[in-house]
Amino acid sequence: MSTRTVTVTMDDSLARARELFNEHHFHHLLVVQGVILLGIISDRDLLKAVSPHIGTLSETDRDRATLNKRAHQIMSRKLITVTADTTVEVAARLLLEHRVSCLPVVTTDGALEGIVTWRDLLRAYLQ
Repeated sequence: MSTRTVTVTMDDSLARARELFNEHHFHHLLVVQGVILLGIISDRDLLKAVSPHIGTLSETDRDRATLNKRAHQIMSRKLITVTADTTVEVAARLLLEHRVSCLPVVTTDGALEGIVTWRDLLRAYLQ
């Protein structure tokens, strides 16, 4: 699991989310309230929600307005999560069964501890 996570709040704009994706070069942004995990935004979710004309010559005010949407408007709320003691095998099975590319790691009370991606599992397999 990676314990270094990048998070946003439910009211952060998609412009902020886009900045974080570009700055950190990852594929999942965790949405929290304090330390409690509430949702997740993938880079694909952001691509679907933001106008493809942003940053082009054909960009309009309407296109720029898509960046004003809030994280809670596009985040996935039905989360498949694991705990720190979940085995690699169980985590891999969950990724495949639920067709997700990451598993947030939370405590029993919902506090965010980290994230497991398919890359983490592949790395563990190779070790």
